[in-house]
Amino acid sequence: MISLAGRVAVVTGGSRGIGRAIARRLAAEGADCVLTYRQQGEEARAAAAEIEALGRRTLTLPLELSEPTEVAPAFGRVDILVASAAATAFRPMLEQKPHNVRRTLAISIESFVAAVQGAARLMAGPGRIIAISGIDSFQGMTGHGMLGAAKAGVESLVRTLALELGPRGITVNGVNPGFIETDSSRYYVEQGLGRDYAEATAGLRAATPVRRLGTVEDVASLVAYLASDAAGFLTGQTLVLDGGLTIVSPLSRLEEGGRGGAP
Repeated sequence: MISLAGRVAVVTGGSRGIGRAIARRLAAEGADCVLTYRQQGEEARAAAAEIEALGRRTLTLPLELSEPTEVAPAFGRVDILVASAAATAFRPMLEQKPHNVRRTLAISIESFVAAVQGAARLMAGPGRIIAISGIDSFQGMTGHGMLGAAKAGVESLVRTLALELGPRGITVNGVNPGFIETDSSRYYVEQGLGRDYAEATAGLRAATPVRRLGTVEDVASLVAYLASDAAGFLTGQTLVLDGGLTIVSPLSRLEEGGRGGAP
């Protein structure tokens, strides 16, 4: 059993996708939620309605995360901080413009630091800080160079922050989701790769040991655990949540392909 009753969670990028699912799950476990968003005001209000339907209080907060100085003053009381928001220009590295580089790093790294600085001061009891990373932090992906570098930086910060904040009763962890079924994932497959979504994801399912794709609820479940008292001895870790896909050797995939399995 996970209980977050009486706690306040701040979820950046909480208006849609993974962030929205995380906020919904934290609310289901008893937390009041603050959802930040940049442009999706209507989606943020819809997400807030879902949380209120669960009997929890909610607040939607417009924030420009590319301007990190706006982040810290925006927080009230905080028990749980989930840094889920991210953005970049999905271009090859030789086509990245200086402002694209600066904006990616500002949204993923500078704003994370500012958010932690603001939230940690308001964590009176045991605090939980959870950063959402991505597989581009340790695997090469076309068009993901800057975002991957930023997420790798966030994972490094997770370790340092865990060391520094541990004596204050604050744990800091990361969640690194694999392929999760979201609108963004569909867009990447269809528009970025020019592939048929059903065909491409069928191959992914076959190559994944648990034989399915990840869902936003899978990510939210892990975040809820990390936010709970049950995870009080776990800190400084970034957990890969991908159904086992990245543990499979290329040689194993060749063997499966030879038996008519995954390509």
